[in-house]
Amino acid sequence: MSQDKPLTRKQVQDLLRKKQALDSLDLRGANLAGIVFDGVSLRWTKLAEANMVGCSFKGADLTGASLWNAELPNSTFEEAILDEADLDLANLEGCSFKGARMRKAILPHGTRGAERIMDSVRTGIPVHFQAMNIS
Repeated sequence: MSQDKPLTRKQVQDLLRKKQALDSLDLRGANLAGIVFDGVSLRWTKLAEANMVGCSFKGADLTGASLWNAELPNSTFEEAILDEADLDLANLEGCSFKGARMRKAILPHGTRGAERIMDSVRTGIPVHFQAMNIS
């Protein structure tokens, strides 16, 4: 699908209803809150700065996807593929990653953030981050 600007929420929902892959699409800044992407291919999709609060990505393929600075609280990535995905600056508060694969992924919050996310991969317990003290 050729596109000049990011797709709208309605366009994404229409593609999902038609069971089409969302590979390499530009969804930057879109409001996609609450949408179920279970089992969907989102390889190399641009999701930077998108609102994806409460989304489900169970078994989705997010290889190389850009989730930079995305709002993802309380989303689930169980069994998702996040190889080479960019999650830097993403809000992952309350996200679950049980069984997810994350080879060469860029993770937020440095080493402690990576440890918490990898604990969630093993246990399924949602990740929680304390606010950082900048002073």
